[in-house]
Amino acid sequence: MLSVADHCLRSRHYVNVVIAGKRAMPQWLDIEAATVHCTEGIGIWDWASNDQGGEPDVVLGCCGDTPTLEVLGAVSILREHLPELKIRVVNVVDLMKLQSASEHPHGLSDTDYDSLFTTGKHIIFAFHGYPQLIHRLTYRRANRNLHVRGYNEEGTITTPFDMRVQNRLDRYHLVQDVIDRLPQLGDRGSSLKQLMADKLIQHDHYIDIHGQDMPEIRNWKWDSPDERPATKTTG
Repeated sequence: MLSVADHCLRSRHYVNVVIAGKRAMPQWLDIEAATVHCTEGIGIWDWASNDQGGEPDVVLGCCGDTPTLEVLGAVSILREHLPELKIRVVNVVDLMKLQSASEHPHGLSDTDYDSLFTTGKHIIFAFHGYPQLIHRLTYRRANRNLHVRGYNEEGTITTPFDMRVQNRLDRYHLVQDVIDRLPQLGDRGSSLKQLMADKLIQHDHYIDIHGQDMPEIRNWKWDSPDERPATKTTG
C-alpha cells in the first residue's frame, strides 16, 4: 500500500483513486517488489504461478485486495488437488493497462497483453467492482475467453467471506469456474468441484451457527513452497 501511495503522490496530470479497506490484509510483496509491480501496473506473479517454461492451462487474473486474496486461495486449492494443472497468476494494479495502447496512454500493446494473458487460454478474472468494466476495457483484445467475477449487487449484514460467496467471488466458486472451463480434467476435476460445493454448504452452516467465517478461511495463509518472504498481515 505504501508503494501505491508513493506512486500516486508522485504522479502528475491525471486523477488517482485509492480505495483502502479497514481490515488487516496480507502483504504479498516486499517493498522493493511492490514498488516495481506498482510502477509497471500489471504483471505475472511467478511465485504464485507454476507455468514457468511453458504455456499455462488457465490464467487467473485479479485486481483488488479481496479478489487477490480469493484468487490465491483458489490457486492453493488447485495446486493441492490438481498439481499437474499449469496456472498463471496475473495481478493488476492499473486497470488502464487492460486497454489497448491506442486507446489509453497506460494501455498495453496487443503483443504485451497476449504475453500475459495468452491468445486463447481461459482467463478467470476476479475484480472488486462490476464485471462489465473489465469486459469493456478488453473488448478489442484477441483472447475472448475472459470470464470475470465481481460485484453482482448481492450483499447484506453478514461475514466478510460470505459477501464474496454471495457475489460468487470466493475461492470455492473460482475453483469450480476453472474446472468448468477445463473439461480435460475429467473425474479429478469433477471430484474437486463436488468438494467445493460441499465446502460452500459447510460455510453456510458454520456462519449460521457461529456468526463468523470458518477457521480455514479466517486463518488461511499462503503456504506454497515458492512463498515470498513478505506475506505477513498488515492493517
